[in-house]
Amino acid sequence: IVQICLLIIDSGCSKHMMGNRALLKNFVEKFLGTVRFGNNDFAVIAGYGDVVIGSMKIKKVYYVEGLGHNLFNVGKFCDKGLKVAFRKSTCFV
Repeated sequence: IVQICLLIIDSGCSKHMMGNRALLKNFVEKFLGTVRFGNNDFAVIAGYGDVVIGSMKIKKVYYVEGLGHNLFNVGKFCDKGLKVAFRKSTCFV
């Protein structure tokens, strides 16, 4: 079985966050407050977990109820020493 997980690499988001709880491993259900988006909408941060993509494990990814995209902070990848390369329509981590 092949699972495709589309990630939006974003320089504007403050944390890694997903709207699909099923993709989070070691999930901890805990109210962590709310997040505000660029359009001034708010959403609940209902917990966090780990995301495993191939050999890469991304820890403490927030679960945001109703979020339609998987947003990942490019700065946090760089802070962890990962290399991020952008091409015309693709990003490699």
